[in-house]
Amino acid sequence: MKRKDFHNYFHDQLKEEEQAGRIATSTHGIYTVVDDDSVRFGEVSGRFRYNTVEESGFPAVGDWVVIEPYNNGARVKIQRVLNRKTVLSRSEAGRTHKEQIIAANVDIVFVVTALTRELNPRRIERYIQQVYESGARPVIVCTKKDLTDELHKQLFQIEKAAPGVPVYPVDNLTGSGLEALKGELAEGLTVSLIGSSGVGKSTLMNALLEKDVQETQAVRMEDDRGRHTTTHRELFHLPGGSCMIDTPGMRELQLWGNGEEKLDHTFSDIESLSDSCRFRDCRHEKEPGCAVRTAIQNGEMEEKRLISYNKLKRELRRQELKDQYGTHRTNRMLYGPNAIKE
Repeated sequence: MKRKDFHNYFHDQLKEEEQAGRIATSTHGIYTVVDDDSVRFGEVSGRFRYNTVEESGFPAVGDWVVIEPYNNGARVKIQRVLNRKTVLSRSEAGRTHKEQIIAANVDIVFVVTALTRELNPRRIERYIQQVYESGARPVIVCTKKDLTDELHKQLFQIEKAAPGVPVYPVDNLTGSGLEALKGELAEGLTVSLIGSSGVGKSTLMNALLEKDVQETQAVRMEDDRGRHTTTHRELFHLPGGSCMIDTPGMRELQLWGNGEEKLDHTFSDIESLSDSCRFRDCRHEKEPGCAVRTAIQNGEMEEKRLISYNKLKRELRRQELKDQYGTHRTNRMLYGPNAIKE
């Protein structure tokens, strides 16, 4: 493999005689696989299907896979998935405790939000938390900056919600701000787009690709809510040698993770203030000498941010308990007559 996105991390997992390709699309068990020379349809082999128990073990967009051509090289059988470098996931909707992979082997995630009435700092915190959990680096892209009269105020809100995360305001239609954003697209990197419906992901994708490949729609004027235009995940190759994975808009993002450690990154301001609290185990409620409560009282931090921090912490704690004990036992532990205190 000569492609720039095929790093040594993946090359070292191949045997000498094996061929590799990358998953560009996945639809009902049929995959589009790209390599140096071709784009071909494929499916997993019978052995792969028999040996794979979890749905998350099947190929996802962005995965590198070992392939075996057949039908005179027109199609491929997928024999195995190479170990993933990063995994951007969420918890599958519903009562089941399952991982749903959004994209695999992503280096940077563009969290896309629109500078409109639907701007939601709490939603941004949730997205940023999941990006950190994936192992990728978050970048916030603020679209539709031509539609706001409060640009600086909104950017301040976003920067407060995501300390230390780069923020790029852009106008997809005129191209304003795109050149600065393209500085993140180094050759060989893979970037994924995530965000709610109607924030302009497809328009942004078209602008970065420098051609129209994704259908776009206007938001509903009566409530400023988005419409789904991207209906599946797909990997594209950008002009500068990077790759980008577009994803359908999400109404909500249920966290998937292995604990609370990554909250230190998302809420670094709270973690930093906690070091100055009088008590090491301060819950930032009514304890005397709480540096976090003092910051809220002084107007240095919104109380909504602390509420969001505690909410995500509880959600990740429940996730951890489900991993250990299963869904039903966890529900009894948390909500039964002898419920534990979180």
